[in-house]
Amino acid sequence: QVQVMEFGGGSVQPGGSLSLSCEASGSLFGYFVMGWYRQAPGKERELVAASFPGGVTKIEDPVKGRFTISRDTVGNVIYLQMNNLKPEDTAVYYCNVRLTSTEYWGQGTQVTVSS
Repeated sequence: QVQVMEFGGGSVQPGGSLSLSCEASGSLFGYFVMGWYRQAPGKERELVAASFPGGVTKIEDPVKGRFTISRDTVGNVIYLQMNNLKPEDTAVYYCNVRLTSTEYWGQGTQVTVSS
């Protein structure tokens, strides 16, 4: 079993910054991908950013240039730095851990961008 814990989130005005972190623990072996997804009300869950072993990262176009994903040296903690936040970034943000044949999700953390 794998446990996924998210930290951070909250409310901020447009143009502000927030950071999220996610720690995975438990039966983590070998290659696994960690990433951030988000789901806004009435919309499907979408990928925001992903971190692959070896330092490779993927940032989706809606947040490119504003969000940065990073991973600690041990490899089981990821961070999402969100700058220049926009109202359309408002969503529940979920951490995802993808192993070879299974994946695990965190409970989600709310990010609200509003004036």
